[in-house]
Amino acid sequence: MDAAKKNKNDEFYTQLPDIEAELRHYRPHFKGKTVLCNCDDPFESNFFKYFAMNFRRLGLKKLIASCYGGSPVQGQELALFDLEGMDNADAEAKRPYKIEITEIPDANGDGAVDLSDVEYLLQNDANVLTVLDGNGDFRSPECLALLDEADIVVTNPPFSLFREYVASLIEREKKFLIIGNQNAITYKEIFPLIQTNQLWLGFGFKRNMAHFYTPYAPYSQWIEQEGDGVVRVAGVQWFTNLDLPKRHENLILVEKYDPDRNPRYDNYDAIEVSKTSDIPDDWTGVMGVPITFLNKYNPEQFEIIGIAKAPLGTASKVYPRQTQVSKDGSRSEVTKLNDGPAIMVSKPPQGETYYIVNGEYFVQRYARILIRRIGDAQ
Repeated sequence: MDAAKKNKNDEFYTQLPDIEAELRHYRPHFKGKTVLCNCDDPFESNFFKYFAMNFRRLGLKKLIASCYGGSPVQGQELALFDLEGMDNADAEAKRPYKIEITEIPDANGDGAVDLSDVEYLLQNDANVLTVLDGNGDFRSPECLALLDEADIVVTNPPFSLFREYVASLIEREKKFLIIGNQNAITYKEIFPLIQTNQLWLGFGFKRNMAHFYTPYAPYSQWIEQEGDGVVRVAGVQWFTNLDLPKRHENLILVEKYDPDRNPRYDNYDAIEVSKTSDIPDDWTGVMGVPITFLNKYNPEQFEIIGIAKAPLGTASKVYPRQTQVSKDGSRSEVTKLNDGPAIMVSKPPQGETYYIVNGEYFVQRYARILIRRIGDAQ
């Protein structure tokens, strides 16, 4: 996903089973609401498909979807609807447009709303589809006007514009459920929102894996090919500010503090906890935990102190330049230990990258979220 972001390749289409698995946890939030999918070509988007098929069941007030006209593959991929009966459908499918739905009729009279009813609506109601004046970018004035109208935004925004996209939602105080790279947790624009409980993680993908359709497959070694154009990507999260039950479930703590398993950092007054399941129930100070802790985070149980990653780090000791010695024996001069927590050890660790400073060895930790149990502040 880092490669996709760097190369501005943002055409990753979420699979319907992944959408259904997550959205089932939020159904009460949607009754009487206007939902916006503003990164979604309705002819291709499974987000639009999900909300259109469940329009009545969710009790939606309105469904709006808009697409970006600069997509190199717009109107070519998923083809959810066969719109042969729609005038100029092919031409319009290549242009940025919006679709607004306030009611989906039971066109075939079977007592249920399905894709055939949605297709009938698109074919027979000329007021549903409107070509946009601009290019459909979510930052354009007409698309921001759609955002102002919406109550809840649900989509998979462009990977390369995630920071800007979230900023637009926060600025307009919108409720949202969106997909992003797990590494976004450490962004300087995103982490403060997590720390102040303006944004948190959703229920999540099974095994932390998402399945996308992409015209760029196979992309690189971080993707496993799952079929014709469908890829499985690790490290993908749902980000939201919609409340959900798991956010209020206490993490059951069964471990005890062990100085060998929970060494103190050399450059910050906290202990290392390498697994969320190893958080000790008898420690009252600050702990450094992996970012996957946020999948279990209950703000009523834990307080987030900060994150040990520049520029949001809180390290209290600055190291000089040091020699990094990798496990293959190669050496390089680095200053990475200034960015986050490090543990001093008496001898080089086996199988890890380590650092030498005046004959002493330091193990560099991955990004750590610094937490403390509520009520344990000293």
